[in-house]
Amino acid sequence: MSFKQKNNKFKKVEKKSSVKSMIYVKFGILILLVVAYYLIPQGSDKWTVSDTGILSYPENRGKVDVKILKTESGPDYILSTISFPSKDFTVEGLLRIPVAGKKVPGIVILPGATIRKEGTQTLADIFSNMGYASIGIEQRNRGGVDMNYDYNLWKNKSEPVEHKMVFDALRSVDVLRQEPSIDPERIAIVGESNGGRFAIIAAAIDPGISGVIGISTSGYDIESQIGDMKDENLIRFDRSIDPETYLGFIPPRKFVMIHSVNDTIIPIQLARNTFKKAKEPKQFYTVTTGTHGYSEGMKEPLENELKRIFKE
Repeated sequence: MSFKQKNNKFKKVEKKSSVKSMIYVKFGILILLVVAYYLIPQGSDKWTVSDTGILSYPENRGKVDVKILKTESGPDYILSTISFPSKDFTVEGLLRIPVAGKKVPGIVILPGATIRKEGTQTLADIFSNMGYASIGIEQRNRGGVDMNYDYNLWKNKSEPVEHKMVFDALRSVDVLRQEPSIDPERIAIVGESNGGRFAIIAAAIDPGISGVIGISTSGYDIESQIGDMKDENLIRFDRSIDPETYLGFIPPRKFVMIHSVNDTIIPIQLARNTFKKAKEPKQFYTVTTGTHGYSEGMKEPLENELKRIFKE
């Protein structure tokens, strides 16, 4: 065998060895990716609060394990009673999806304090008639808050309940996003009273939410009170639960407030003060119907603003 033949044979063996090595490397990488997928959490519920009092949760919160408890059909919609885990709590909700034959926008409805999930269905019916899906949830403590209890949790470096309620709202958004019949790029959030406060904070935290509408709600005006506070830790906590802290994070999405002039629970001036601190694009509506919470006079502005939020 000549030197040239030996050299060619050597090159062929070397080439085969190189190809095998590449196959082993690619196979090894594939194994590592599979292992990483199952060992590394796909999403997170980790919470942080900045030095200036800004609460945050990850944008990737992982898939929601939704259980369907009951389903009933209306003339042009399907209504499911569902539950899903959110941290240490099981959220129950009513998921209403119109029969449309196409992907539809979705809306999270957060009721006011003491209101059960069934109390969200007046709004859900309006949204369904507009061709929008919705989920109305039963909030922790039925939307009630205990700031002293939460502050004690905060001082002990535990997650306050009010923060968890914001996370529950975000997980409700995730439920809508993973529904095959709902457009994940068009999800809005609507909240009444206390629910409006959590809605504003959730919309600020998740930039994928298309817009937020607060009904009969307001912020706490913490900034006007901190001059008399000496406890920096308390200031940071109070800021973290005040919707007004988050108003600058909502644009370029639409911020809408609707309020009755007859509201005695949250006087309209408190709502106006919050609205003044918000940035454009924004819109404030006053109605003369009802007192606290949704009333018939709110239907038209609510419908019009949702169409603008969803760019219809």
